[in-house]
Amino acid sequence: MAKLRPLLKRSRGQSLTTTIRNLNPVLRGWANYYRLTASKRSVEALDGWIRRRLRLILWQQWKRTRTRARNLVRLGLTEIRAWRSATNGRGPWWNSGASHMNAALPKRVFDRLSLASLLDTMTRLQSRP
Repeated sequence: MAKLRPLLKRSRGQSLTTTIRNLNPVLRGWANYYRLTASKRSVEALDGWIRRRLRLILWQQWKRTRTRARNLVRLGLTEIRAWRSATNGRGPWWNSGASHMNAALPKRVFDRLSLASLLDTMTRLQSRP
C-alpha cells in the first residue's frame, strides 16, 4: 500500500482515467510477480482498498453537495438516496466505503474504466499452461 499511496494521493489534480492509467502498470507487475501465491485474501483486500481510494478521489473531486447528488443519481441511485448520501455530513473516507458509493460505483464500473484487478489478473495468469 505504501507504494500505491503516492499514486492515489487525493491532491494530485488528475482525472480518474489518468489515475487508473498510471496505476495499471504497477498492478499488472504485482499480479505477475505474485501470481503463484496461494493466499487470495490479502489480494482481495488490496483490490478493495484500491477501489475505495478511487471512490474517495471521485467523492472529493465532486466537492459540492449538489454535484455529488447529481452524479450519484446519474450513476443509478434514486434521487432521495443520492441527496441523503450527499448531505450526510460524514467524511470522504467514510463515504467512499459506504453502501451508496458501492451501489453507484461497483467493481464492474472500474472494470469498464480498465482498472487492472489484481485478483482477476492473477487467476487469469494462473490458469495459463
